[in-house]
Amino acid sequence: MRISEIRGIRGTFLSACAVAVVLAGTAACTSDGDGPPAKAKATPTAAACKNGTYAWFNVDERDVLTGIAEKQKITAKGGGELTNKLRPLHAPRVAVTFEKGSRVGDAKDVLLSLGIHVGEIEQVDAADGSTHEFTNVRRPAPDINDGSTRMLGPGTYVEYALVRQVTADFQYTCGTGGPVTGRATSWTIDGGGIVECFTPIKPAAKKGDPSLAAARLSCGPDAPASKA
Repeated sequence: MRISEIRGIRGTFLSACAVAVVLAGTAACTSDGDGPPAKAKATPTAAACKNGTYAWFNVDERDVLTGIAEKQKITAKGGGELTNKLRPLHAPRVAVTFEKGSRVGDAKDVLLSLGIHVGEIEQVDAADGSTHEFTNVRRPAPDINDGSTRMLGPGTYVEYALVRQVTADFQYTCGTGGPVTGRATSWTIDGGGIVECFTPIKPAAKKGDPSLAAARLSCGPDAPASKA
């Protein structure tokens, strides 16, 4: 967060020949000298089907609290710095789960398609091979205590951090094989906010609003900011 001023997760034993076949894949063996050498047949590996079509459904985009601080009372007329550290609530992740069918391509391809679908990645950027954090399965969770915030006036404040989490189911169709289905998740916005416990949230907060959730968690259910 930037410095800001704000108001309000039975064994089987093989003969030596059999072991050679398993390990080498193309070994030739004889059985006590009877018959010609047997040739092991290599099993062909099916090539991944590229340039298929993704269909997305059950797309869910929502703000999720990743951290929250205990409420802090500031009495000085000139305000003061918020010193309570945020405690973790949720660690966002980037992942793809393949649920049905043979895995085709990799997680990056799936997430790239999702990013385009929800408008996080421009089609032209996807075509030029640019890298995007939205598709990075090793992307670290944001640091919820990477800055400081100073308030300009007295009050009882709660600081919180959030991300915009994106989750969706997909079906991938390519060639003559059966469709591949799965689920993908990533996140976009890394931000946060401040709630003053004794000030109603305006405009009126609705269910799912992160500021309302933060108020109810730290201000208490009876605080003016906790009422929708």
